[in-house]
Amino acid sequence: MANESRPCPCDIGDKFDYGGRGQEVQVGHIKAYVSKPAASTDKAVIVIHDIFGWQLPNTRYIADMLTTNGYIAICPDFFVGQEAWKPSNDWASFNDWVKTRDAGKTDKEVDVVLKYLKDQCGAKKIGVIGFCWGGAAVQHLMLKNPHLKTGVSLYGVISRFEDKQSLLHPTFFIFAEKDDIIPLEQVILLEQKLKQNCKVDYEVKIYPGQTHGFVHRKREDINPQDKPHIEEGRKDMINWLNKYL
Repeated sequence: MANESRPCPCDIGDKFDYGGRGQEVQVGHIKAYVSKPAASTDKAVIVIHDIFGWQLPNTRYIADMLTTNGYIAICPDFFVGQEAWKPSNDWASFNDWVKTRDAGKTDKEVDVVLKYLKDQCGAKKIGVIGFCWGGAAVQHLMLKNPHLKTGVSLYGVISRFEDKQSLLHPTFFIFAEKDDIIPLEQVILLEQKLKQNCKVDYEVKIYPGQTHGFVHRKREDINPQDKPHIEEGRKDMINWLNKYL
């Protein structure tokens, strides 16, 4: 739970024992995990990791899930070689740590990844999903990047972009009812502002009983009561991408 000594009460959740079906490649100045479906496709999804970085098995599991649904999936290292957060780190230092990794300053890396997907993978329709830190990055990109078709922000920290609702592309927002990091009041206010200002399709959905990170940092085989919501969140994510890509 949140307390004064833990300004961001993220925990790594149920870390998957998962090796991945994709491969690591160099994309411009950054490394990335890339997974491709057996059949050729011109649809791709950029996966933006959380504070635990691009090598977290849970995030690669989701990238490969996208691949099994027919998408090229790429999870770049948006920390550009800087260390990801470790559960053993001192939470009192989190605010200083995250200041050097700004979710609103991912444009350079996204441009490099878009070029790679178009030139090397033949992608023409490209979307983006992101978790926590990456969810905030999705919010940023949906406000300003004209080359992305759609986005799914999974428990992205709202406070960074609370005064900006002029989305360029259809965006799906996934939140957890019992999220210590994102209070429900923030979610309700976001939805109100989107309703007033947003000109494109969007959806805000709150999943009952769930906590921060549930779609990718909870294992569906550990707590049976969580399984339907985890699976629903993943299915909703895929359905949204299918609709707009």
